Amino acid sequence: MRGGAVSWPWTPEAERAPTKAVPPEGKVELVPLDGDRTSSTSSAMPAPGSAAASGSVSGATPPGSAAGSAADPSGAPSAGGTGAGTGGSSGGTGGGSASGGTGSGGSSGGGTAPTAPGATPPAKPAEPAGPAVLTLGAPVRAAADKRWCEQVTVEFRNTGGSPVRSGTVTFGTHIIGALGVDWATVESAQPLPAPIAAGARTTKTYTVCVDAWRVPLGMHIETQDVSADWR
Repeated sequence: MRGGAVSWPWTPEAERAPTKAVPPEGKVELVPLDGDRTSSTSSAMPAPGSAAASGSVSGATPPGSAAGSAADPSGAPSAGGTGAGTGGSSGGTGGGSASGGTGSGGSSGGGTAPTAPGATPPAKPAEPAGPAVLTLGAPVRAAADKRWCEQVTVEFRNTGGSPVRSGTVTFGTHIIGALGVDWATVESAQPLPAPIAAGARTTKTYTVCVDAWRVPLGMHIETQDVSADWR
């Protein structure tokens, strides 16, 4: 045939133009024109993990814009796409603000309510005071100018929680004979030195007397017993 050599065996398909790219059958090796082969090969081949290797290209249209272009052939972003983007941004901002507000509210809600400036805190209720308890000391006797009378000093101590407002003190006076025989005991009452405050102590000297006929010559009296009633 004219025009050049033809590979053998010849088939009609050999003269048809290829309809798609035919991949190479052997190993492909890039050969640099000049310079270091290693550096040229490295610059030609994208590094793993780089933008070129991952398939992203600088200046490529974001997925959102591509979706908008596909919806509108003119290339202008659609109103729906813009609204969705704005809504997403607002949703993100609102979510952050709501989360912050919740945290602040939780912090303030856990504490005690502040007291108004100048307000006096409520006073604690007063505990009920206990009743008055009167304790009497041993009587201290002293002779008087008459044999049927004597001076008796008594100490009163209120160990209770309430004051002693009134009451009487009762004396038991023994009539003693010349030989020391206790012939009789005569009682007499006199008022307490009230009021006696809670925890207070007071002392009073009383003049205690019995009937004169009860104490003939050679006899005397001894006030040995003291008791009290109070309110």
